[in-house]
Amino acid sequence: MTNYDDARDELLDAEVELMLQRERVAALRRSLPPGPMVTDYEFDSDTGEVSLRQLFSAPGRPLVLYHFMYGKAQTEPCPSCSMWTDGWNAIAGHLAARIDFAVVTAASVAENQAMVAERGWSNLRWLSAADSFFKADIGGEGDDGSQWPFISVYEQTDEGIRLTYSGGAHLRDDHWRGIDLLSPVWNFFDLTPKGRGDWMPG
Repeated sequence: MTNYDDARDELLDAEVELMLQRERVAALRRSLPPGPMVTDYEFDSDTGEVSLRQLFSAPGRPLVLYHFMYGKAQTEPCPSCSMWTDGWNAIAGHLAARIDFAVVTAASVAENQAMVAERGWSNLRWLSAADSFFKADIGGEGDDGSQWPFISVYEQTDEGIRLTYSGGAHLRDDHWRGIDLLSPVWNFFDLTPKGRGDWMPG
């Protein structure tokens, strides 16, 4: 029977390979060909209307938008999105060192404000796309107004605004763990003997 130390060494080899694979995937993401140009969408916010271009704070900084599942067919804030956002609110200052980041919902500004006040998310920028085709065009909203956990990344160029990456929880077929790494919670559970099981945020 394999003892713990031998099995742990074998696991360590697998953990190193997983880390290297993550780095290979990140390199592939960075080396994608130029993505499509996108419309300079308009959003509502608690400070008034703001365009996609105005979300860039300086030349050369990437813009990352999280498509929060709230609004239209999603009448209550998504528990998983809320868990992710709990974490991002805590690290917003660190994110700001390298990226511009905002959270977009299909709810109204007033609904966003009420949710943010209840959860104490005071460190993040919130946008409403309730009156915009933005989420549907980019991939965070279905034809019936259903909302999807989704993230999209942009760069500002001389020609306009370019989408450089987008992705969501749904990868393909029955794979729904596409953005797990945006929260450490499930990964903590994976360290334990019982793993994550079927746990979901409540």
